[in-house]
Amino acid sequence: MVAAQETSLQRILEGEKQYMVPLYQRPYQWSKKQWSVLWDDVAQLAEDREDHPASTHFIGSLVLAPSPENVAGSITRHLVVDGQQRLTTLTILLAAIRDHILEVSPEDRRGANRIMNQFLVNEYADEPHRIKLAPTQADRAPYTNVIDGTPGADGEGTIGQAYRFFRAQILGQGIDVNAVEKAVTSGLSLVSISTSESDNVHRIFESLNNTGLKLSQGDLLRNHIFMRLPTLGEEVYRTTWKPLQDLLTREDMDALFWLDAVQRNAKVTVGDTYQEQKHRFDRFQTENQIAAEVARLLQLARLYRVIKHPEEEESAEVRHRLQRLSDWGSATAAPLLLHLLAGRAAGRFDDQALASALLVIESLLVRRVLIGRTSASLNRMFAQAVAEIPGTADVVNEVTNYFSSGQRHFASNKEVLQSIHTMPFYQQGRANQRKLVLLWIEETYGSREPVSPENLTIEHVLPQTLSSEWRRTLESSNPAADVDEVHQSLVHTLGNLTLSGYNSKLSNRPFAEKRVELGRSGLRMNQFIAERQTWGADDISTRADELASMVCKAWPAPSTTVPDGWPGDLWSRLDQMLAEIPAGRWTTYGDLARALGTAAQPIGNRLRDHPVPHPHRVLTADARPAANFRWSSDEQKEDPAELLRQEGVTFDAHGCADREQRLHPADLAALVADPDDESGLEAENTRID
Repeated sequence: MVAAQETSLQRILEGEKQYMVPLYQRPYQWSKKQWSVLWDDVAQLAEDREDHPASTHFIGSLVLAPSPENVAGSITRHLVVDGQQRLTTLTILLAAIRDHILEVSPEDRRGANRIMNQFLVNEYADEPHRIKLAPTQADRAPYTNVIDGTPGADGEGTIGQAYRFFRAQILGQGIDVNAVEKAVTSGLSLVSISTSESDNVHRIFESLNNTGLKLSQGDLLRNHIFMRLPTLGEEVYRTTWKPLQDLLTREDMDALFWLDAVQRNAKVTVGDTYQEQKHRFDRFQTENQIAAEVARLLQLARLYRVIKHPEEEESAEVRHRLQRLSDWGSATAAPLLLHLLAGRAAGRFDDQALASALLVIESLLVRRVLIGRTSASLNRMFAQAVAEIPGTADVVNEVTNYFSSGQRHFASNKEVLQSIHTMPFYQQGRANQRKLVLLWIEETYGSREPVSPENLTIEHVLPQTLSSEWRRTLESSNPAADVDEVHQSLVHTLGNLTLSGYNSKLSNRPFAEKRVELGRSGLRMNQFIAERQTWGADDISTRADELASMVCKAWPAPSTTVPDGWPGDLWSRLDQMLAEIPAGRWTTYGDLARALGTAAQPIGNRLRDHPVPHPHRVLTADARPAANFRWSSDEQKEDPAELLRQEGVTFDAHGCADREQRLHPADLAALVADPDDESGLEAENTRID
C-alpha cells in the first residue's frame, strides 16, 4: 500500500532514521541552476515568514521504500526511491548553515550542534548508520566530509561546489541565518510517499520522472537492473557497473544501451531504449544471469569507448580509420562500428580486415557527399546493417556488398567523376565534412610535409563574387557563353575549390596574384593551380578530372558484382536448414552459424526479427531458450521450452535441454546437403559443446 502525506524536512530528518540512496542510482548531479532556484525559494520564504510565520513553500515529493536491511535497534532505515537530489541538496544547505554559525557566531555552538544532531547525524549510532542520509558510493566520501565539517569539505567535486555555493549565498546576502534554518526545516513542504514491502517499487519509480533532473533511459535501466539484484547488487556494482560507468559519460551510456538494443532490433528508437532493454532483462530468471548480462555490457562499453576515443585503439591502422570517422562527425555509423569491433574482439577477423571494412564505410560517406546524397536514410541503413552483415572472415566483402546493394547511393567511379564536374560541392554536407574531403585528398598526394588543418579554410579560386577582371577572364575563355551562367555552374564545384590559410587575404584578387600565394602554401593540391597561366572553365574541368582520379584512388568503389539476392542467399539457406530440423531435436545459434559460415549474432537477429521456421528449436550454448527470445509475430505467445517439451525434447531440473537431442553443425549441413554431393561433410563433423 502506498501512503502519501504532506510533511516538513524537520519531520523527515529528526529522530533515529537513516535514508539510503541505493548504490545503483545516479550520483549527485544538481548544479548551480537548481541550487539558485532552491536558494531563491528559501530566501523568499524566510522573508515571508517574518510577517506570516505559517507560510510554506512546496518543493516536490520524496518517495521512500522500506529497506530490506533494517538494523536491530531504534534506527529506522528507508530506501530513497525518488528525491535523492533534493534531499542531498537540503542537507548540504543545513551543513552550510551550521558552519556559518560556527564561523560567524562561535558563541552559538549549541545551535550548530543542534542542527548537526537533529538533522544530519544519528548522534549515538555507530558507523555506517551514523549519517542520516547515506548517498551513493560515488558521493559518500565527499558528502561525509561536508556533514562532518572536515577540512577539504569544500572541494572541487559537485558536492563541494554545492556546499561553497550555499556558504557564499549566506555570507553575501547578510540574511538572518536562523530564519533561513527555520524556513528550510519547517517552511519547506514535501509530499512523502511511503511504499510497503508488497508495493512494486519498480513501477512507482518509473512513473516518478517528471520533477527535478529528468532520468535518462540509462538511469531507468540501471535502477531496474539493481532492483533485481537484492543479494548480488553490491558486488555487481563494484566489479562491473562502476567500471562501466567510469568508462563512459552519462550520454554515452544512454547511447550504448540503445546501440546494444539496435544490435538485436534495428527498429528500436532512442526513446524506446529502456523498455526494450527492460523487456530483455525481465527474461532473466536468476541474479547470476543478470550479472552475466551486465558483464557483457561492460565488454561492449569497452568497445564503444574506442569508438568515442580512437586514440585508445592499439592497432595503428584501425586507430587511423576510427579517428577519421570520428572527425567526420556522424554518429549514424555507430551501430555498425560496434558490430565490427565486436567481431574482431570475438576473433572472427583481424585488424587489417577491420581497417579495410572501416575504409569502405568512410568511402560510402565521402562518395555520398560528393554526389549530393549526404545524410538521407543513413540512420536506418547503418542500423539495418547489423542484421545483414554476418561479420565473418570475409567482412570486407560483406560490408562492400551490403552498401553496394539496394538504393544505398554508394556512388560509382563514374558517378563521382560526373558529380565532381557538375555538383556544387561547397553546398553539400556539413562544412567540416567538406573541409575533411579536401584534407584527405591532400593526404593522398603523399606529401612529406604534415598538413596542419587548424588555420586552413576552403578557398574558391574563381571567387564567389566576380570582379571586373575576373569577368574579363571568363569572357575570354568562354566568348560564346553567358558569363554569369558559367560562373554559377562552376564556382562551387570541387574543381574550383582548394585549401588555403589566406582565405580573407586572397578573396577575389586576380588569378595572377592568387596563383603565387597558393604556390607558396606547401599543399600539393595547390601546385596544379599555381602552374596554370589562366583559370577558366577548361582549367577547372581539368582539375576536376585530377581530383576525381585521386578520390577513386583513395576511396574504394562499390562492388559491381554483388551476388544475386545478397544477402538473401544466406537467409534462404538458414530458412531451409531451420525447416529441416525435426520435432524432438534442437540446435544452437552457434551451430547454425558454423554450418552456414557466419556469426551467431546475425542468426539471432534474423530469428527474432523475421518469420522463420521453428525458431523455438534454436537454443543458447547452455541448452536453454534465449533470455530475449520472442516470436516474430505478436500473436504467438507459446513458451518455447514448453513447446519443445510437447515436441519430445526433455529438460533437466536446471531447465537445460537433453544434449543427446542436439543437432551439431555437421548434422545441420547433412539435413540440407545435396545427396549427390559428399564433399566437405567429414571436415564439419566436429561437435562443439
